[in-house]
Formats: sequence, structure tokens, C-alpha cells
Amino acid sequence: MQTSSVLVLNKHYQPVHVTSVKRAFTLLYMGAARVIEPDFSTFDFDGWAELGAAAEHDVIRTMTRAIRVPRVIILQMYDRLPRTKVRFSRLNIYARDDNTCQYCAQKLPRTHLNLDHVIPRARGGRTTWENVVCCCVPCNLKKGAKLAHEASMKLMRMPVRPKWTPTFRTPGGKVAHREWLPFLGLVDASYWNTELVDED
Repeated sequence: MQTSSVLVLNKHYQPVHVTSVKRAFTLLYMGAARVIEPDFSTFDFDGWAELGAAAEHDVIRTMTRAIRVPRVIILQMYDRLPRTKVRFSRLNIYARDDNTCQYCAQKLPRTHLNLDHVIPRARGGRTTWENVVCCCVPCNLKKGAKLAHEASMKLMRMPVRPKWTPTFRTPGGKVAHREWLPFLGLVDASYWNTELVDED
């Protein structure tokens, strides 16, 4: 259960990121956050613990009780706006491509993956979101400094800059729990669709 995820809102009800159940309980217990339900009712740690848990809920068990796992928490003091930019990094390229080679479609552990320039650097290709893809080592070696068609390979999909959402790094970038939906819908669509700055 501790591997489950919890949506974190700032004090203005804006989603800022996704955290672990363990971290969410720590924030609740310290008084830095409250649980918020889809009907917008909030609970501090003691109030949440007193609610108990029905059979269909995920729970954390202590010596004396079972406490329902929260799905959304709201930070009490944090008022910063969420990030609007996904940093151009190896980890984020792997997340965008779901740890899947963009040539042979194999999903692999990160230790078996590499990055490939769609247009090789030797041919003027840049190191940007639109030119770098996740690639397995054998495909990377096969392609070398060629274009995909020259190596008799095909790119699964053209790479693009991802748009930031609080779920960007969750598996597949998916909304993990239906309880998140009312809070993800609160933010103006133009915010989530903000154009990202191209990075070299």
C-alpha cells in the first residue's frame, strides 16, 4: 500500500505533484497538510484517523486501528504555483517514452536503455525534446550515426516536448485514482496547455 500515490494540492487547491502514501501520512501527522475529499471536506490527522475505513478502502494498519489511505492532501502553508515546465533530463525522457525503445517497442529497465538522437549529432541534430528518444542498446548500436530509414528501422512516434501535469511521472502518466479528478479539473485548461520553452 505504501507504493500507492497521493495527489498533493497547494493551499489554493492547485495540483502541484504526486507523492507516496508514506510521505502523505508524514505531512498529515506533522500538521503540514490535511486530507481533502472530493466534496471538499478536509480532515486533520486525528479527524481522518477517527473516520475508520470501509472494506473497499486501502488502509494502513497500526497496533490499535486501521487508517484509510488518503487519495488527495492539501498543504496548509505552501502557496507556490505548480511548475509549468518539464526539465529536459534523461529521467524525464524515459518517463515521456514510458521506458520503451522507440524503435523496437521493448519496455525495459532503465539500466538497459540509452538515448538516441533521431537526426544524429554528426548530421547537425540537436539535443532537444523533439530529437531525442529512449532507445535500447542494441537498436542504438544498429542505428549508429544513420537516420532510422537508412538503418532499416522505424520510429514508433515522433518525439515531442511533454506538457507538465502533476501525474507526469506516474506510471504511464495516468490519473491513479478517481478521487483526483475533481481537483485536476479545477485548474484552467490554458494553464496545463502552456507552451514549454525549447531547450538546447
